Amino acid sequence: MWQQILQYLFIKKKHPDAPKSIDLKLMHGMNRISIIVFLIAVIVMLVRLLRH
Repeated sequence: MWQQILQYLFIKKKHPDAPKSIDLKLMHGMNRISIIVFLIAVIVMLVRLLRH
């Protein structure tokens, strides 16, 4: 799971034998946006929790 997340965020180099299609690229793009928004939300929640 962590390997896939690192690939979505371009931290880890993608597997050279992975299939390449526009649908797959769009899916990875949406997943990347979802992960980033989720991480931002978790950070905001932690900041609000620690301030009170």
